[in-house]
Amino acid sequence: MLKPVLALFAGILLLITLAAAGAGGVLSSLFGQSTTQPSRTAMEDIPPDNFALYTEAAATCPGLDWTILAAIGKIESDHGRSTLDGVSEGANHKGARGPMQFMPGTWADVVAEHPPPARGDAKPSPYNLHDAVYASAAYLCDSGARQGRNLRDAIYTYNNANWYVSDVLTQAAQYTSPATVGGDNNASPAALEAIAYAEGQLGLPYLWGGDGPAAGEDGFDCSGLTRAAYQAAGITIPRVAQDQFNAGPRVPNDSLQPGDLVFYGTPTNIHHVGIYIGQGQMINAPRPGANIQIAPYRYNGDDYAGATRPATSARQI
Repeated sequence: MLKPVLALFAGILLLITLAAAGAGGVLSSLFGQSTTQPSRTAMEDIPPDNFALYTEAAATCPGLDWTILAAIGKIESDHGRSTLDGVSEGANHKGARGPMQFMPGTWADVVAEHPPPARGDAKPSPYNLHDAVYASAAYLCDSGARQGRNLRDAIYTYNNANWYVSDVLTQAAQYTSPATVGGDNNASPAALEAIAYAEGQLGLPYLWGGDGPAAGEDGFDCSGLTRAAYQAAGITIPRVAQDQFNAGPRVPNDSLQPGDLVFYGTPTNIHHVGIYIGQGQMINAPRPGANIQIAPYRYNGDDYAGATRPATSARQI
């Protein structure tokens, strides 16, 4: 069943080129309901068998993107390649088992309600990659991932830790080609290039006044990241968040596109900025002591001030 997909996987670079020329139907047939294209990182890191299973299993849950399953597979067991206890046999120190790290009780409940596609007469096993990936898709779907309505809650249910949610979303972003980030094809090439740059900085520390490795510094502050991202796309924007906000042009709240800058504070006292990447998420350097990460651009108690679209207004370098 996997051979056709494996052959296509070897030609993904060609398919990305076709997508840029409007061959979206080809990609839809490859990725099921998702048209998210894999980044070069995904192609180099994910074994073809795993990739095929992530895409096939994700298609069983409307709205679940294959990159979320792939990110969990990476974090839990390096796609089954880890030699730690509990991946191929036994259990880890908490009792979790298999490449997707299921607790015994959770595994029993999930496969009882959602048996994975049959493998002959074999009993579903958490150590079997096929069974584990399908069970993960079902578990996430039941936990809120269906139609993407409560994706963060679904990931949190998988592992009750906010750092885990952030790590999964960050890894999923690294597996996503900038050509389809956010699932929004209206973003400009410059915006997509800025996002690609920002994705490459995920995990670097927040540094007050930081302008990043190109400036000989170990991290960024919020506006240093946004300026560097657009510089990488050949566009100059001001250095500080207030001036970036003032530069405009403003974007209506119902018209956000990937690459838009999202701001916090008041119109005359902007204190934070991030890069919107679609699906309600942004990449940002949030605060001292935290790393550059993906997070919701709207959250309880925020002081969201609005958005701008620098790719349409800033001058070309």
